[in-house]
Amino acid sequence: MLFTVIAWITGVSALMAFCYKLPAARRSGNDPALVALCIYFLASGLSFLVDLEPFRTVLSGLLHYPNITTVLSQAAVIVLTAAQQVALVHWAGPPDKAHAESRRRIHVCSAALIVVVTLFFLLAPLKHYESARTVSVMYQTEPHYAVHMGLYVSLCAAGQIEALRLSLRFVGLAQRSWLRRGMIVMSIGASLVLLYCGCRLATLAGRGIGLDMDAFDPIGWVSGDLGSLLQIVGWTLPAWGVHLSAAHQWPAQYRDHRRLRPLWHAVSEAVPAITLDPPPFRRRGPLPPRDIGYCLYRAVIEIRDGQLALLPYADTGAVRRRAEALHLTVEPGSPTGEALLLHTALQARRTGPPAPPTSSASFPHTPHDDFAKEVARLSAVARAFVHVEARARRYGPTRQGTASGRGARLAR
Repeated sequence: MLFTVIAWITGVSALMAFCYKLPAARRSGNDPALVALCIYFLASGLSFLVDLEPFRTVLSGLLHYPNITTVLSQAAVIVLTAAQQVALVHWAGPPDKAHAESRRRIHVCSAALIVVVTLFFLLAPLKHYESARTVSVMYQTEPHYAVHMGLYVSLCAAGQIEALRLSLRFVGLAQRSWLRRGMIVMSIGASLVLLYCGCRLATLAGRGIGLDMDAFDPIGWVSGDLGSLLQIVGWTLPAWGVHLSAAHQWPAQYRDHRRLRPLWHAVSEAVPAITLDPPPFRRRGPLPPRDIGYCLYRAVIEIRDGQLALLPYADTGAVRRRAEALHLTVEPGSPTGEALLLHTALQARRTGPPAPPTSSASFPHTPHDDFAKEVARLSAVARAFVHVEARARRYGPTRQGTASGRGARLAR
């Protein structure tokens, strides 16, 4: 039952991956790696599904040959082995040698396919319908069929060894993290398929010298099916892994987006020209925007633009006097210091044109290539800004207008 469930999952997953990659392969024109990958997914799905009982019975009846799905499954495995190697050669090998290497591997696998199919029809002793599991272990009691099975498993093992070598080589070449992780998962899957091949060959050798090797049978089934599933996961991981990263980052982005909201509202109402349409924040409610990562980026850029527009109003002397009025101890360069500087600049802008500052100031910022640190810094400034606004209301009215009050209400 377990083996059947794994086979269904693996087969359906492979066909889903084929349907997902097929449009990209058609758009790419003559990208051999992408075409080979589609062939790999299709052959992988068929190798599992054709040998499942619902399809096995129908195909055997349609083709008028009992157990024909066994050799169909084996042929699909050889095809996927060739396709897998072609894709890896084009990704991991030098471009000028990739086409020649691909042709050589296709020729070798084509010859192997012809030999395996021919031997099946010559050596398979069963001329009546049997279950897939019965046929799969038939080599244990039929010496002639053991020759066919031994050749087939040896070819699979050779193909997986080469796939493992190429995928490990590509791990060192991959620049994208999810592509590298996918190749690692694919390598683990190839190792498990090799374990399946080892179990089958050990059983063949044991039966030849009269040893009971039944313990290897379940290990071979599980490792082969799981290995194939992991290879499919590894090949598709670069496509859907980025969505996992986005889902992992979403809570932190939503938190930072909410924290920046009062600061952005205060700055954007004072300097409306910084705001693009639509704004990066909804007018009301806690619902996040559709593309929260982009809106967070927009909020940071617009806050920075607003700070630049407020530089003529920045005065460290006014900040010092305002800190004394609000009973705040401000350290230079701290989030509270920057929030207080912004608070006084906003207040000065509302009173009229900028007066010559007693001592000019500037808003700190992090390097442009470190967006995460800039978000963290501005989030801390936004929290300090809300605190400064609350202190301003506590220690007396100011001429800060409605923008400051709205920013504080948004924070609550």
